[in-house]
Amino acid sequence: MVVSPSTPNPYVLLVKTNDALNQKANLDLQEAGYIPLIALDIEQAWVQLKQQHPALIVIDRDRAGEKGLQFCQELRLASYPVIIVMLIEQETIEERVICLEAGADDYLLKPYRSESFLHRVRFYLQPSENPPEQLAFGHLVLDLSNRHLILTGKKIDLTMKEFELLKYLMAHPREVVTREQILENVWGYDFHGESNIIEVYIRYLRLKIEVGDQKRLIHTVRGVGYVLKES
Repeated sequence: MVVSPSTPNPYVLLVKTNDALNQKANLDLQEAGYIPLIALDIEQAWVQLKQQHPALIVIDRDRAGEKGLQFCQELRLASYPVIIVMLIEQETIEERVICLEAGADDYLLKPYRSESFLHRVRFYLQPSENPPEQLAFGHLVLDLSNRHLILTGKKIDLTMKEFELLKYLMAHPREVVTREQILENVWGYDFHGESNIIEVYIRYLRLKIEVGDQKRLIHTVRGVGYVLKES
């Protein structure tokens, strides 16, 4: 997801990160024009969330443990409009899926690297440039202002990343988009090696938009990518 922050200096909340990372990230964020917030535990994270309304939250997956995943799930269930990035030790398929299924928008691999961290923050928090208010395709209407999907007149809630992925596909109807293009434009980084991130989110979207007697709209182009088209 890319958001348009309501203030010129968005808050970025670091949850259960260690002292060394906090010091580096604090300096990096301040120099880049963001306001860092620190939460030593999940309880403090809830307080910071309700008081400061951060635009992006970074959760240390290993230090926060199951509480971090639960915090992420509760944010999604409550439909908080916030980006969630998990810090992980190992980039395994299992670990990526656990984070994404908990509701995280993205993940970053440890150890902390200033350039990678700020690149991801800037990507998600860059201001949008007066996009259209709606995108429509078939029985789908994507409300860009309120960030939800209208399916045959019924409102469907989407996670941040589901919304961004569907928006990208709807902005390129009947056009085959490669996995590399999706990773670059929806996740904000170049394609390297194998990844099942896209497949996981395509499956989530299909479960939400291809219900009942609705025909398949998101088609897999084997070895290339995906295309949004009528069956």
